[in-house]
Amino acid sequence: MDNQKYRPDDYLTKRKHLENLSDEELKAYFWRLAEEIVSPLVDLAYHHTSPAIERSVLLRMGFSSIEAKQIVQKTIEHDLLGKGAGHVVYRYSKLARLPLREAGLALMENQGWDLIKQSFGGRHA
Repeated sequence: MDNQKYRPDDYLTKRKHLENLSDEELKAYFWRLAEEIVSPLVDLAYHHTSPAIERSVLLRMGFSSIEAKQIVQKTIEHDLLGKGAGHVVYRYSKLARLPLREAGLALMENQGWDLIKQSFGGRHA
């Protein structure tokens, strides 16, 4: 701390608003602040995705790595990545009354995209 000014009273000054809080109130205050800090990160993760995340979702749905990559690429080409590739496969599965795997393979072969886009109300981004 050679070049910094050390103020011994800094801590005491900054904690004034906390000194009359009970342990429960301090705990609640801490969690409220933690939520404020983390909330934008949660929001970002909830509303944004990436090809890597979507491939991972498809892998967990039982598609191979190569299939997942192709489905994600088709989802990007159709401007639906924001909906989630897994969600697109699931939705097509329900709309076409196909098992998930068959729905994903059909989408991979350029089948069903018009139906999917229509199901998202035309505006799909």
